[in-house]
Amino acid sequence: MRDVTVTDLRGELAVVTGASDGLGLGLAVRLARAGAELILPVRNAAKGAAALDRIRTDVPGARLSTRVLDLASLASVEGLADTLKAEGRPINLLINNAGVMTPATRHTTADGYELQFGTNHLGHMALTSRLLPLLRAGRARVTTVTSSAARNGTIDWDDLQSEKRYAPVRAYGRSKLANLLFAVELNRRSTAGGWGIVGNAAHPGTTLTNLYASGPNLGRTRPAPHQAVIERLARWGLLVHSVDAGLLPLLYAATSPEAGGGLLYGPDGPGQFTGSPTRLAVYRSARSEATAARLWQVSERLTGVPFPAV
Repeated sequence: MRDVTVTDLRGELAVVTGASDGLGLGLAVRLARAGAELILPVRNAAKGAAALDRIRTDVPGARLSTRVLDLASLASVEGLADTLKAEGRPINLLINNAGVMTPATRHTTADGYELQFGTNHLGHMALTSRLLPLLRAGRARVTTVTSSAARNGTIDWDDLQSEKRYAPVRAYGRSKLANLLFAVELNRRSTAGGWGIVGNAAHPGTTLTNLYASGPNLGRTRPAPHQAVIERLARWGLLVHSVDAGLLPLLYAATSPEAGGGLLYGPDGPGQFTGSPTRLAVYRSARSEATAARLWQVSERLTGVPFPAV
């Protein structure tokens, strides 16, 4: 497994969503080791405090703090953005990492959108838009976490919120395709508008985290089998790797001077399940500029948070 050498990040401010556990927490530890100051927006205050303790144990003297954020609430996104803009610190690195995966039944956000699309895509797009002045001031890199599920994802314009037909995996793939389309379009618009922001995307492969329990157990009366299956594969060394390995493509996309904008990064192994970080071809499902632009416009309307025109 090829590690990622992170450049000196002293004096830089990084914001990582979903950093109370799993990949986000692992990323926060690596960024703290490199000297970055960290803001960790979390939904659960107790888990956020535990994450701070874990990072400080691993990186004594780390500069970090939590803020409140529920990506399933556009009002919460606005509240965090207002807080950070009032603090006035330019942001050098934003990792849109938090997410929910495959609830068994259809759930909605506080604003009435399908939970996966609303949290994974709309919440992060609204956050990025509201933080744009700070991101521009920090000439930031914005890395949005997608999934290999985006390869088979589709944007159903007639049922974007899965109201007519909800299938957990289909809805998840749609949200992750939206993440990838957003990352590519963000970079294109930044280039056209002179925003000074680099936008890219990365996915971790198949990584042993609690994502396989928290989402699939929503709407179920009995525990979902997903986590047990993933844990068994990990014990066998098949198609699953650890958090420390899974975070590497994300870390590379977010910090490497060689990682560019409008690109996708992930594991280099067969099927992109595991492996060392590498540049991947952007999936065919995300190559249409017309689709990316349309999704951008629809998402601006749904969130009520427009980006500057370009």
